[in-house]
Amino acid sequence: MATKPGERKLQILQTIAEMLEQPSGEKVTTAALAAKLDVSEAALYRHFASKAQMYEGIIEFIETSLFSVINQIAEGEAAGLKQVELIVGSLLRFAQKNRGLTRVLVGDALVHENPRLQVRINQLLGRIETTLKQCLKVAATQGALPAEHDFAAHADLLTSYVAGRWLRFVKSGFKDDPLASWSAQWPLLAA
Repeated sequence: MATKPGERKLQILQTIAEMLEQPSGEKVTTAALAAKLDVSEAALYRHFASKAQMYEGIIEFIETSLFSVINQIAEGEAAGLKQVELIVGSLLRFAQKNRGLTRVLVGDALVHENPRLQVRINQLLGRIETTLKQCLKVAATQGALPAEHDFAAHADLLTSYVAGRWLRFVKSGFKDDPLASWSAQWPLLAA
């Protein structure tokens, strides 16, 4: 049975994500991917010009997923500090629900891949940090933070916290829950 255009591409990306969920952290090869999909490697390259392009598709999916939630939070919550709390919590929940994609976010799955993929992840983290900085500025205009607050340093701290929780989750073989101690840690991060 023939698949609709784009359906096979999505299936390839979903299969890569599933393969990345294995705690052993083995490298995803096109041979293993083709075997899992029961297709030839040449069939993979009919949909993607390279393996790097496959990972770019995954990164685009991650960006779209994360920023659709972040934008909903920004539109639905007026309080800047609450926006920050909800955004950081959603980033941790994303990792909890998407183990394989978290391996991409921390760069673990990108070792020995095209360096431009890590650049894309760094840009994604930069966008998250900029968004958090803007939310912190809103919090200051609302009186929740002092006007002279160091927004850049605070946003950097929050982004580093998220990346660290993601990394611990991956390096623990997905045992160290990214949301562990979140309710106790948030007041420390918000201060």
